[in-house]
Amino acid sequence: NFATEPAFLIDQGLYVNEKLLGRMFKRGEKIHNDSFQNDGKLINEKIRLFAKLGKVLIEAKETEQDPFVSLQAVIPWDQFVHSVEQAEALARPAEFDYLELLDTYYGQFRKFAPRLLQIYTFQSSGITQTLCEALEILKELNTSKKRKVPEFAPMDFIKSKWLKRVLKEDGIDRHYYEFSVWTELCNHLRSGDIWVPGSKQYKNFDEYLLPVQTWEEIKRKQQIPLSIATNVDKYIQNRCGLMQEQLSMVNQLIRNQELSDVSVYGGHIQIPSLKKDVPDDVADITRAIYDVLPRIKLTELLVEVDSWTHFSQQFVHLHTKTGPKDETALFAAILAEGINLGLSKMADACPTVTYTQLAWIADWYISDENYTKALGVLSNFQRQNRHASYWGNGTTSSSDGQYFRSSGASSPLAQVNAKHGRDSGLNFYTHISDQYDPFYAQVISSSEEAPHIIDGLLYHEADTRIEEHYTDAAGFVDHVFAMCHMLGFRFSPRIKSIDKTKIYTIDKPSYYPELNFMIGGTIQMKHIRDNWDALLRLISSVQNGTVTASLILKKLASYPRQNSLAVALREIGRIERTLYTLEWLQDPALRRRVQVGLNKGEAKHSLARAVCFHRLGEIRDRSYEDQLHRVNGLQLLISVIVIWNTVYIEKAIELLRSQGMEISEEYVQHISPLGWEHIALTGDYIWDVQQKKSIHHLRPLRTKYARNRY
Repeated sequence: NFATEPAFLIDQGLYVNEKLLGRMFKRGEKIHNDSFQNDGKLINEKIRLFAKLGKVLIEAKETEQDPFVSLQAVIPWDQFVHSVEQAEALARPAEFDYLELLDTYYGQFRKFAPRLLQIYTFQSSGITQTLCEALEILKELNTSKKRKVPEFAPMDFIKSKWLKRVLKEDGIDRHYYEFSVWTELCNHLRSGDIWVPGSKQYKNFDEYLLPVQTWEEIKRKQQIPLSIATNVDKYIQNRCGLMQEQLSMVNQLIRNQELSDVSVYGGHIQIPSLKKDVPDDVADITRAIYDVLPRIKLTELLVEVDSWTHFSQQFVHLHTKTGPKDETALFAAILAEGINLGLSKMADACPTVTYTQLAWIADWYISDENYTKALGVLSNFQRQNRHASYWGNGTTSSSDGQYFRSSGASSPLAQVNAKHGRDSGLNFYTHISDQYDPFYAQVISSSEEAPHIIDGLLYHEADTRIEEHYTDAAGFVDHVFAMCHMLGFRFSPRIKSIDKTKIYTIDKPSYYPELNFMIGGTIQMKHIRDNWDALLRLISSVQNGTVTASLILKKLASYPRQNSLAVALREIGRIERTLYTLEWLQDPALRRRVQVGLNKGEAKHSLARAVCFHRLGEIRDRSYEDQLHRVNGLQLLISVIVIWNTVYIEKAIELLRSQGMEISEEYVQHISPLGWEHIALTGDYIWDVQQKKSIHHLRPLRTKYARNRY
């Protein structure tokens, strides 16, 4: 940890700088939008007035009347003059953006930017050399306390929207020059065109990958860890043949009007909503099953599931790698994270532990690594449960983000997002298996889901390898399609707007006239061939854990469009998404499978809201580490609830069948283990770790006479 601390601090400094700068931009944009909205009524009045005056003047010209007489027939001259003055006051700059308001925040910007520039060293590739020269000029201005930017300062990197504000009649505007330089610096740090020595997140792009010597050795031994043909000619031949076959088939099916459940007409595609396939009386059977489950406190449930799975053994000391002697404090700390109560409030609600004990456990035993291992243990237990196989075999999964508001002085990671309004918040991004257990969790900003999809598939600690993964439309990204395919995962996102989805061809689009309205272009095979070795090295680096998938995908997405490696990966993604889209059109079973997988994740969100109820469900932690503990604690509680429910649902079904209730195998697959009405989530948190129950000696189910007793 001491070895990685400098890199962590370097990265945090750059990350916070980017978020603070972005927050200034957001505030400027908000003021700009609010001002325009507040003036909306007056602006509308002026538009209507001048439109009316315009018609009068046009008519006056056509009828050869005096335009001034015609104008004053509508509005007195002095009112017209006053109206023009009002319009001038309401008018915004021609660019109609918020950049004019940034100057208000220059004082705040100067509180941190000069210090950052003094401490950090920025290095660049050739294409960003002039930007680094601009940084040196700003550093010199700060040191010498000069105000005027020299005329020779480089400006070739400045975007057109900045130029009119940077270039003034009296020279270069210092304030806007600095803003534009720092904006471009953030962009190029994200892409890797500029890097910082000692950083982990902002390194030279090549440093993220397997060393060249190691990569050459892997190739020599033919140990490339990918699930595709590593010979480029063979790969292209296989995928091209499959694409041409599928394109021809779908083109013919459309021509013959033989696509199942799909209507194609006038350049539009219509796919009907999936019909409900859940029997009508499943709800009654589910209610009957949950009615006989034992009433249980959340504390008792946590202890009982640990007695079956021993997940608590994964929470080892940071240095000694031994478990805690005080299990009660460990359970209380985990519960405090999961229900969003916090350690101090948990100490008040739990009479057997103190805040000091909880803080000690949290500092030395609670970590992201330990949580991930514990989730893996719980997932493995669920795989071994015979009853869980009714919902799936554990080889498919889905992922989705759940938005939680953040309040107070929150972390810079908490961002405003158009989907959720102006309140800042965070996404708890979770991977859940087809057996309902969450096995990987992350905290991400509210606007970035796609780059994190692959992390959960690669870096979880469960024994089962996921084969197929479902996401909603936010995951429909070419780079994700490409990386999943090359890593051996079947990526199956929901296609929300099939009419707007583009496919690509190998040969001329005219060969497929029935699909012409969907074709967005042809695959650029040359990019794939020219960058094949670099692509294999990139994906192998992700597979081996040299770099995380989310980090490298963000880097590639930040690259300029002409970057050859990013384009090559995009072209592979276009091949895979074309094949997937064609299958989506042909296969109703695929569409239903994706929907069922996503429904499980969305159903889990309801349980998460019920469990994470303290502090109004708001995340008030400032540090990323604390936020990560919060999401992992929540997912661990959900996992233990799912496991406990699964075990007792099986027992309840056996009881009800013995009493004469008909519960067919078909019905069992629709009975979710996500119910929580029988679980006491609130109250005092009393622990009795001595009363652990064996999986072979379960609690008695409730009879119809005892169902209302706690």
